Amino acid sequence: MFELPKLKYAYNSLEPYIDEMTMTIHHTKHHQAYIDNANKAIAGTPFDGKPVEELLKNLNAIPESIRNAVRNHGGGHYNHTLFWEMMGPGKGGSPSGELGGAINEKFGSFDKFVEQFSDSAAKRFGSGWAWLVSNNGSLEIMSTANQDNPISEGKTPLLGIDVWEHAYYLRYMNKRADYVKNWWNVVDWAYSESLFKK
Repeated sequence: MFELPKLKYAYNSLEPYIDEMTMTIHHTKHHQAYIDNANKAIAGTPFDGKPVEELLKNLNAIPESIRNAVRNHGGGHYNHTLFWEMMGPGKGGSPSGELGGAINEKFGSFDKFVEQFSDSAAKRFGSGWAWLVSNNGSLEIMSTANQDNPISEGKTPLLGIDVWEHAYYLRYMNKRADYVKNWWNVVDWAYSESLFKK
């Protein structure tokens, strides 16, 4: 059974960039709903008790009758679990270490990377995510629809932003680009670096 992970920071600690009310609802209501629905889908099946990454890496192995539920709700659980870890109070700035070097090498500079990533996030049609991924060691920016995750395509997520309206609407209304711009102030690069080193 999947469980709601505890946050490593308070709901109000990403202010003023992400407001307390959004964080509270996003974590306790939206994320919890994904978990409840994913648990319901796999209850009593051989998939109950397996790590969510394992299920998402091999969606074709999931019976068709529950595959969409696992993809959507299991994906929602996995994406949000990563998302909370990828942020923190007093973070932001730019990455140092191996990841910082790899970003500069791939995209020309950190600023160019931010521009491309932000563009991908702002232009994602409807609901979804923008990601920095490792594809066999090579960095890529991509976006996914709904709660899809790059691991279902054999890629490793290193950084991701939720651009579903529930992630920003209370504070930013329809100004998704403003939310994306401010979100860089809470990115925990140390966490992304740890994923990159793995």
